[in-house]
Amino acid sequence: MNELIKQRLDNAASTIESLYDSADEIETIANNIILAFTQGGTLFVAGNGGSAAQAIHLCEELTGRYRETRPALPALCLCSDAAAMSCIANDFGWEEVFKRQIEAHAACIVDESDEVTCCDVLLVLTTSGESANINAALQTANELGLHTIGLLGRSGGASLSLCDSAIVVDAPDSASIQDGHQIIIHAICEVIEAWVAKEMAET
Repeated sequence: MNELIKQRLDNAASTIESLYDSADEIETIANNIILAFTQGGTLFVAGNGGSAAQAIHLCEELTGRYRETRPALPALCLCSDAAAMSCIANDFGWEEVFKRQIEAHAACIVDESDEVTCCDVLLVLTTSGESANINAALQTANELGLHTIGLLGRSGGASLSLCDSAIVVDAPDSASIQDGHQIIIHAICEVIEAWVAKEMAET
């Protein structure tokens, strides 16, 4: 049993070590979310299973508090509304549980030339990149003009080509991939809270 624990720790440590190579990409993702906030946009987050728990975690860090008390930030987890998800799954199929919510909540403006503008962001977490409901949400978000971000695993799967920006955590199993995703989530929060602190200091 002790060897299993040590292997789990070794896998997590190796995954975390590999994220140093993605520091610039993490900063870019955080800055894209900050840009959306400055433009009045909302961050939508989605995932399945353990990734759903991480999606919830990211949103509560932003709407509540990560480290310091500061204004609440507009982050909405698409996994949190059990009534909406069960209704959509029952009426339209599981593939549409996130897509329909994006259609409902994204704030898109259509101008006189039918050009669509949207300041919102969709961030998805998936260890495989092959979840049908995640990829349907990404496709809809792209059509509506949202900026799309993926925290992915393995090869990135079909999700990779659907994301404007993505980090693929190359790790031996889903648990290790999620270990990496959790570190990325907290790193994003660090950058966002540093931005908020700077903004508050200048006002």
